[in-house]
Amino acid sequence: MAGKIKLLIVDDEERFLQTLTQRLSIRDFDVTPVNNGAKAVEAASRQTFDLALVDLKMPGMSGEEVLELLKKNDPYIEVVILTGHGSIDSAVECTKQGSYSYLQKPCDTDELLNVLKNAYQKRVQHKLQLSEEKIKGLLLGATGESPLGILRKLREMEEKNGREKSS
Repeated sequence: MAGKIKLLIVDDEERFLQTLTQRLSIRDFDVTPVNNGAKAVEAASRQTFDLALVDLKMPGMSGEEVLELLKKNDPYIEVVILTGHGSIDSAVECTKQGSYSYLQKPCDTDELLNVLKNAYQKRVQHKLQLSEEKIKGLLLGATGESPLGILRKLREMEEKNGREKSS
């Protein structure tokens, strides 16, 4: 499944969850569907996801709570809220908590794909920016350090990033 965007879908409506999973799987997403917030948080603790598509209103844990916990677990995950029960207040609150986008059900598949593509690009850019900052920090903080020592640290970072991507 290398190269596929890892997507967590959280929705308590089983039929909608199945349909969306099928639609996105055939478009080369590696989809993990779950039907409640607790399962979403558990899945995210076991593996790394690039994106999450989260229903706002669910029994038990709400979409806002799921958003908060997913971002706490992985600040790089981009979360898109998809709801049939949205309001301006909830959209503002989700945006404050770090959601990438907020869409109303029913959502056009092309629109959803466009939002997911843009969210993934933002995730990649954010991770690259952080890597560049780490490298600059290493080079700036390397005063008095040998070139071999600097290269060793860069290689360690590269290996660590490789392990993160493969998990």
